[in-house]
Amino acid sequence: MAMDMDQLRRIFYEECRENLEVLERGLLALDLGAANFESMNTIFRAAHSIKGGAATFNLDDISHFTHVMETLLDEAREGNRQLDRQTIDILLRGVDCILAMLEAYENDAEYDKSEPDAVNAALNAIMDSDDSASSSSNDLSSAPLSTDLAPQEPAGSDIEKWAICFVPDPAMLFSGNDPVRILRELHALPGGAEVRCDPTHLPNFAQLDPEKLYLRWDIQVDGHVPRDEIEAIFEWVEDECDLTITPIHRSVPSDMDAASTAAEAPATEPQTPENASSSEPPPAVKKANKPAVKSDASVSSIRVDIDKVDNLINLVGELVITQSMLAELSSDFSPERLEQLQSGLEQLMLNTKELQESVLNIRMLPISFAFNRFPRLIRDLSLQLGKRVELVIEGENTELDKTVLERISDPLVHLVRNAVDHGLETPAVRMEKGKPETGMVHLNAYHQGGSIVIEVSDDGSGLDKERVWRKALDKGLISDDIPLCELTDSHVFNLVFSPGFSTVEQVSDVSGRGVGMDVVRRNIEQLGGNIDVHSTVDQGCSFKISLPLTLAILDGQLVKIAEEVYVVPLISIIESLQVDSRQIKTASGVQLYRLREENIPILRLKEEFGLGSTDDDLDKQLLCLVEAGDKKVGLLLDELLGQQQVVIKSLESNYARVPGISGATILGDGSVSLILDIQGLITQFLARVSDASGHIAAA
Repeated sequence: MAMDMDQLRRIFYEECRENLEVLERGLLALDLGAANFESMNTIFRAAHSIKGGAATFNLDDISHFTHVMETLLDEAREGNRQLDRQTIDILLRGVDCILAMLEAYENDAEYDKSEPDAVNAALNAIMDSDDSASSSSNDLSSAPLSTDLAPQEPAGSDIEKWAICFVPDPAMLFSGNDPVRILRELHALPGGAEVRCDPTHLPNFAQLDPEKLYLRWDIQVDGHVPRDEIEAIFEWVEDECDLTITPIHRSVPSDMDAASTAAEAPATEPQTPENASSSEPPPAVKKANKPAVKSDASVSSIRVDIDKVDNLINLVGELVITQSMLAELSSDFSPERLEQLQSGLEQLMLNTKELQESVLNIRMLPISFAFNRFPRLIRDLSLQLGKRVELVIEGENTELDKTVLERISDPLVHLVRNAVDHGLETPAVRMEKGKPETGMVHLNAYHQGGSIVIEVSDDGSGLDKERVWRKALDKGLISDDIPLCELTDSHVFNLVFSPGFSTVEQVSDVSGRGVGMDVVRRNIEQLGGNIDVHSTVDQGCSFKISLPLTLAILDGQLVKIAEEVYVVPLISIIESLQVDSRQIKTASGVQLYRLREENIPILRLKEEFGLGSTDDDLDKQLLCLVEAGDKKVGLLLDELLGQQQVVIKSLESNYARVPGISGATILGDGSVSLILDIQGLITQFLARVSDASGHIAAA
């Protein structure tokens, strides 16, 4: 069976990223005052897995770099070292270095080795200084006053060498493990390794399977190397080999015959695997040895819970049974079997719907995949800005579509950075206001109706309505003939999403250039969502994002405009009603419909899409009230049709981006229907009304 190394390499890249997340999350969660063995063991195993996997694929720079981190973590795990904040900072920089090297391999690119070298030197300096301090302490506490006597030998110094007999399972290669990697790691130990290969179990050429292992190895390693370190090298294959590690004391001859005797295995002439003893340092700038698959969205993958897969398989089985029943009916159909046919079709519809939901469920991932990056971000920003910040995360198990999850990550990062930089005050200022020195950033996610809501809030200084208004006046974003008292809080606060808007007086490395918030809103609207902001001075600020659960399928209301059929997302509809022309008023050239003490702008879709003019007799028209965020409009329609789930097809990738249209779908009769982008329609309509009247239209 030939192994697809590219596929195995992609799996390693994914697993390496997962281990890097475990490593980073564990380091951030460490209690410096009280070390937890289980936490340290988890962190160590993540580093060890990265090192072992990298060595398997000959990514020597990642393997060597991670080995230094692993050594330091192993000392902490064994209780021989206490990790302080400075050491954790350096280890976190090491995580960033491994990620940079990994991305270079994935994209067949080069990377700057100066940062890994600096981190490597810092880690070695920490270990060297601790070793020196420990040695000095031991000398002072245990050495006699006379300097003529030599220091006391450490325990176990009578072990001159370790004799290792390594007999791999013949099928070891099928699991992706390679003995050459293990031998290479043994050679990297202090003092190196002496290796003797035993080929006596090789079969005749006719019986030889080139994908199986028949070789055995006898190995000797310097006795100063701890046994645990040797066992750790074989940890990946402990279930796929017979392993014997025997100490050779100084009274035992230290030649290869001793190793053979201890291991009870025959010996031959010493052999060293190709490149196993190579000690050449990696180049300053490393290029991936083999082309790797690009890390774009087109090759991304999902890890699926086995229960979801089992459910999918069961549903496919039900579908096959229903299909067989219908096939049998069609082969011998008669009018008296019509009821059976109808029952079979109903079962087919039920199976198809369940299958559709099951497939969509596979794409659903917990939002913790996006939230997990923020503990590190908060830590770095708080140190950079001199603030004390506590991050509170809720609803991390809330699931949403993978595509939505990937595209919402960057807007969330920007909102969190703004909360720490702009929102939260310094400890001194918070104390003056009677607040705790530590500010809070709160991330929350939950389902609401058919949407997912993500809230990013803080308990900082909040937005000053008057200050935002004056900044908007200075930048010409609003007309100066509208007094502040006539504007709602929502309208003023939404000005922060205008391009180039910023209330910060000084630009910092973190933010303040007025770039980003408009992009945040645009990206969210492209996902079919919306964002609202609420704020109270000196109490904090909250951004509320509403997003669809998936971008693949939506519940839609079919409507007719002229002779065309459009789809209105059901989630955007408040209600539909028959127009009463007596409730229509005109203000500043805009028609408003009076409904329950509220004036709602009327958007004539026929004119909007260039399909002709609306009949003067509005009493024959229908008004569909829709909302996006806190904005409402009434869509003037000719006819309401049925409701149905529609599969969204991208209009931009198949044709071009059309304002006011989010996509297209194919209806049951084979015709193509356009899906309305309610957020985009409302935004461009109110902007056009505002430009025409010189005022801001607010529903």
